[in-house]
Amino acid sequence: MPHRFHSSRRVFLRNAGCAFAAFQLKPPVKASVQRFQQSPALDPSTLAPFVDPLPLPKSAQPAGMRAPLGKPGEPIPHYRIPMREALIKIHRDVPPTRMWCFGDRFPGPTIETQSGRPVMIDWENGLPAHHFLPIDHTLEGAGASLPEVRTVVHLHGGRTPPASDGYPEKWIVPGQTQSCFYPSGQRAALLFYHDHAMGINRLNIYAGLQGFFIVREPRESALHLPAGPYEIPLMIADRLFTQDGQLFYPVSPDPGRPWVPEVFGNAILVNGKLLPYHEVEPRRYRLRLMNGSNGRFYRFGFSNRAPFHVIANDQGLLPAPVAARRLPLAPAERADIVVDFAPFAASNVRLVSDSFDILQFRVGNQGARQDGDLPSVLAEPDQEMSEAAAVRSRRLTLDERLDKVQQSMGMLLNNTHWSAPVTETPALNTAEIWELVNLTDDSHPIHLHLVRFKILDRRPFDTFEWMNRGALRYTAPAQPPEAFESGWKDTARADPGMVTRILVPFEGYAGRYVWHCHILEHEDNEMMRPYEILPPGKTPA
Repeated sequence: MPHRFHSSRRVFLRNAGCAFAAFQLKPPVKASVQRFQQSPALDPSTLAPFVDPLPLPKSAQPAGMRAPLGKPGEPIPHYRIPMREALIKIHRDVPPTRMWCFGDRFPGPTIETQSGRPVMIDWENGLPAHHFLPIDHTLEGAGASLPEVRTVVHLHGGRTPPASDGYPEKWIVPGQTQSCFYPSGQRAALLFYHDHAMGINRLNIYAGLQGFFIVREPRESALHLPAGPYEIPLMIADRLFTQDGQLFYPVSPDPGRPWVPEVFGNAILVNGKLLPYHEVEPRRYRLRLMNGSNGRFYRFGFSNRAPFHVIANDQGLLPAPVAARRLPLAPAERADIVVDFAPFAASNVRLVSDSFDILQFRVGNQGARQDGDLPSVLAEPDQEMSEAAAVRSRRLTLDERLDKVQQSMGMLLNNTHWSAPVTETPALNTAEIWELVNLTDDSHPIHLHLVRFKILDRRPFDTFEWMNRGALRYTAPAQPPEAFESGWKDTARADPGMVTRILVPFEGYAGRYVWHCHILEHEDNEMMRPYEILPPGKTPA
């Protein structure tokens, strides 16, 4: 099956140059009141490309040292990171954009720590009382009786105790603080933090509430991969803007149900800039790619089809480098690539995704050449795990309910609503195989909180046989994961008409977590379910 990099039947805006309704915040009589005005769309092709330097996210600095949350012990770094409204300049020739940010930038400040060195973070909600994007009060957890502005921060990919994981219903409102303890008991990896509030997560992230969290460890440093100025984190996220530079989020034709199934922007931001450039030396660089879009799938490469090596994905280093010229990433997936700019000295090279220009690299004609070859072995052997270790398999469907107006009333996991009792209860320190049976027309990036997992295979099946008889009939042999998916993952692409099998060791903590689709419009409309890891000795359901 081909990868689905763009929506097929449900692209809401076919023409990027059409007029659309732009939200303007006015003091509302009720929290749900929104005002509209007509405004022409911003067409990025009319802007001068590559006139702004690429911003590099600032490093967060701890406010001090503090004992771990609720526990006596040696003081650990303590951060205080506010969420607040800010004006962000996305392009030299575009007026500043109102966004919601961690700190005063999009993306927020980067938090770095060493593996096994915990940190504490106070996430302070300093946002306005009213939302400037369209809330759908018919969605689960987004009723009109609730405060418009609610946030709860989730560390995506973090091995985090349940009280600090960012459960979607444990939100805070402006003026409140969410205190989290992050043990960092995991391998080196590029993680990210973002809002996870029930029913409005897609809006809060679209407004800008995302940032990087990097876990490092000595063994990775010993590999002498490009580091310092030669290691570049890139958060790539598409957006729609009005001509006056303001964020636009599309709505359905039904004013009482503004939710739309998917959102695709014509402006691709890199670390918050539209069509930026970055000056590099003619040597190897490590580009840490992260898909921060609500729903867009990318297929990254270079304009001159330059080769590169994939060295890491969601949960850290691959067993060995993987040579590639194109790299697909679904929402929330990450990948580290090493590219050698030496052959392109004194020229320009563009990072692209299909027809989109993303970022221009201006390669100088001199600089510090990196000696030595890329290591042939990256990850340690103990990262291997056999599916024979699984104590059980669970067959879980990805489902969709359709209507004639919006073409979709929402998505479900295992045909079960969010509010239903928990049905997935693995035991701590056991492994399971989860079979994700995709009955929809979409590719869904499925994310499990807390854990890391291995993709075992994908196998096509007869969806009509399933729908008519409830029988799983495979139509072709199983397909192994792509080589760049061979490491540990926390987000897996489940393609339509396929059964995607993942091997999940449930390690870390007992307690309640969630699993969900990371297309944020799907997640907000109930393509999310709680699951509970039982302490040792309890019988799983």
